[in-house]
Amino acid sequence: MKIEIWSDFVCPFCYIGKRRLEEALEHFPGKQVDVVYKSFELDPNAERNTGRNMHEKLAAKYGRSLEEAREMTQNMTEQAKMVGLDFRFDSVVPTNTFDAHRVSQLANEKGLGNAFAERFFKAVLTDGKDVGDHETITALAVEVGLDRDAVVSVLEGSAYTEAVRREEAEAQQIGVQGVPFFVINRKYAVSGAQPTEVFVQGLEKAFAEEEKTPAFEDLSSESGAACTEDGCEVPGEENK
Repeated sequence: MKIEIWSDFVCPFCYIGKRRLEEALEHFPGKQVDVVYKSFELDPNAERNTGRNMHEKLAAKYGRSLEEAREMTQNMTEQAKMVGLDFRFDSVVPTNTFDAHRVSQLANEKGLGNAFAERFFKAVLTDGKDVGDHETITALAVEVGLDRDAVVSVLEGSAYTEAVRREEAEAQQIGVQGVPFFVINRKYAVSGAQPTEVFVQGLEKAFAEEEKTPAFEDLSSESGAACTEDGCEVPGEENK
């Protein structure tokens, strides 16, 4: 079983979706599952070192007050708590994630992709780390087991640039418009941080049909909570 996940480290719903998938996988003890994290930049043109936190960025982007910006993230904070995550948007640093994605390719090669994704999500959404900063990227990558010199070599050059671009192009080809986006065995898609039971349904189908080749099917019952370059939204919230 192979599960591919397109995500970005500054995407709150990507971390929530990761946890819900993990909850779903607990229903299938003993099953072999290969989870691969693939690159997707929510904002390829994002700046580094803006000096603003996430609430300040949202307030400026949408012409809202800081209090209104905090209200915009409250639902995500509550959803995070339900899966054991602690989001601290006042300390989240908006940044460019391209170099972090390049190093994530190295982590995938070394079998550390899942650990890398976990550490970088937490670094951004809980610890307030700037994962666009090379020193920060290096320190976090070493934490998960990557060789410091190898990481520095990637960051100082252009290694894995094509790999990141290739995965982003692939996402565009299969119709990914927001992340997280999950593809199970190249047969089933789950778009957004869907409820755990949706992941369970997809896994049940995939395990039952691994020897077959059904048509690609989107299992999302409706629009799931996801992030795009325009921001993160919960379906229905815009009508409140």
